[in-house]
Amino acid sequence: MQIIKLREDFIKLGQALKAGGLVESGVDAKFMIQDGLVKVNGKPETQRGKKLYDGDVVEFNGETIKIEK
Repeated sequence: MQIIKLREDFIKLGQALKAGGLVESGVDAKFMIQDGLVKVNGKPETQRGKKLYDGDVVEFNGETIKIEK
């Protein structure tokens, strides 16, 4: 499990996928999210701009990212 430390109050889902190295670019993130391949807190998420806060967990392609303050 990777940990992403927040610099602000939140990070957007597409940015988190890039920061965690799970996608190469924002375009890749957009398509993976739109296709329903990304889960946030166990539920499929289709909004690229979804705001993630402390404690949120993102799952994609067998990898997990946890958001921490």
